[in-house]
Amino acid sequence: MDVTFHCPKCKQELVVDASGAGSEISCPSCNGTITVPHPDPTNIHTANPILTSAAAREDKHYSVPVHDGPTSVLIQKGPPRLEVAAKATEKQLRIKTIRRSDCMEVGHDRFDDVVAEFLKQIGPDDMVNISTIAYSHTDLATRALMTDYGVLVVYRG
Repeated sequence: MDVTFHCPKCKQELVVDASGAGSEISCPSCNGTITVPHPDPTNIHTANPILTSAAAREDKHYSVPVHDGPTSVLIQKGPPRLEVAAKATEKQLRIKTIRRSDCMEVGHDRFDDVVAEFLKQIGPDDMVNISTIAYSHTDLATRALMTDYGVLVVYRG
């Protein structure tokens, strides 16, 4: 319970716990010495009636479970992130894009040879994924929009 009263010098409203009744305090506003009045029905305010109820004063005894052996793990760790997994294997994931238009030499299409040579260099164990791609580009000679294809290779290296 709180006791609400006013400082006799500066009229500042003060609120003090009822257990401090009869003690002297200094006013925070004017630094004057004030004796805290004893509670009476007109200046007693209960801050929270639930906190002063019988239920709030009930002693609660909680116990911590004790296990004889090791406890079971309830939350499992997820797999490591891709960056962590790549660092652990000392090989990073890399991407190589091979476009068919880059493999043209004087009218000869060397796309299949270039792709086969690159795949042979990385080997089947380090290959992760091969995807075909389709793209458009502007031909410099004719200024026409051309559609072409290529491959996107994801590998460890």
